Amino acid sequence: MSEIAKESPSTEVGDIGLPEDLARADLYGLIARFFQLPPDQTLLDQIAATADQHDAADEAPLAKIWMDVVEVAKNNPAKAWHDEFDLNFISVGKPNVVLNGSFYMAGHLNEKPLVNIRKALEEFGLEAAEEVTETEDHISALSEVMRYLIAGDDVEVSNLTNQRAFFNAHIRPWYNELCDAIEDIPEMHLYHPVAALTREFLAIEGQSFDMILCCIASK
Repeated sequence: MSEIAKESPSTEVGDIGLPEDLARADLYGLIARFFQLPPDQTLLDQIAATADQHDAADEAPLAKIWMDVVEVAKNNPAKAWHDEFDLNFISVGKPNVVLNGSFYMAGHLNEKPLVNIRKALEEFGLEAAEEVTETEDHISALSEVMRYLIAGDDVEVSNLTNQRAFFNAHIRPWYNELCDAIEDIPEMHLYHPVAALTREFLAIEGQSFDMILCCIASK
């Protein structure tokens, strides 16, 4: 699933940490998966199965949006997801929806935002895997970086300071525009809930990082 290659065995994503942080890492991983490739039937079945774990009394916006994702996963086969993905995200020319941050932040692909991301990854000791065709400013790649910064084993890199800095610099400035672009296409009914989930989760992430910054400033 990962779209980044680790340069040494010490830079792997682990499974030890606070439950809420592991849940955040998992959600970043799921967002990366949705935008890297269309979901296969196994993933759709896994998502649909979470309906049994849902607390109907949970009124949190993220929980409600998750149930919308569960519904489209349950009621639409993998081929429908594949067709919608290819139609809107894949194109010889400009696709219906561009998934790269440089496009939204600079107006064109392969611009300065991509250079800045590559510098940040170099500082973290990370590089793109050889088999990856998307550039590092792709939303799936950025989500995988966040997943690593949350759950990676190297605490010198995987920490809140780096999470906040990377998120604010490379994801926060444009994720709303990406979600808008998806939701502005009525025919993309499968990816509408995915965009809503992405928007709500990343908004929560931004609010949490702001609260951390306020706490630090008040000390």
